Amino acid sequence: METSLIDLSTFHDLAKADIGAFSPKPTSIEGDQVEAVRSFFQSPDGTIDIGIWECTPGRFTADRTNSSEICHIISGRVEVSRADGEMRELGPGDLLVLPRGWKGEWRIHETTRKLYMIQSAD
Repeated sequence: METSLIDLSTFHDLAKADIGAFSPKPTSIEGDQVEAVRSFFQSPDGTIDIGIWECTPGRFTADRTNSSEICHIISGRVEVSRADGEMRELGPGDLLVLPRGWKGEWRIHETTRKLYMIQSAD
């Protein structure tokens, strides 16, 4: 039986990686926020996306009705709050899980960069 190797893609120094051009944040509700995103990996079926995202200070709404997300904060400082008001403060090194169905707001206090993994519904 022949075994094929899995590609071991590696991405170094995500804090300094080029993320591309910034554009206005469509769900921003406070501040003149701009964001940029760079995808490093997408599954062949399109249900998994892994990359880095960066956003400037302000406030925006987020909706994970059809997906779940794991966020690892690389730099910056944020507050994330659920629709029911529960809030978490996050900074470099923190990990956040937003399960499918989560809705809430992000308040960016300092320009924030995160590593994300989004899994969309089939």
